Amino acid sequence: MHIEIEGMSCSHCVARVEKAVRKVEGVTHVDVEIGSIDVEGHPGRLTRQALEDAIRDVGFTPRSE
Repeated sequence: MHIEIEGMSCSHCVARVEKAVRKVEGVTHVDVEIGSIDVEGHPGRLTRQALEDAIRDVGFTPRSE
């Protein structure tokens, strides 16, 4: 699942988002770059909403598709 993220500007931002998303139930793999994230996980357990909530919780805004 790919999500574009607004407001990321440095490696500290990447680390915050990665740490938060790794805690989401069902996540098995995370690849974060400034401005986006790619996440793999268990079907049925991982939801886009849970990922977007985790991103918002650390102060960034996921872009709508």
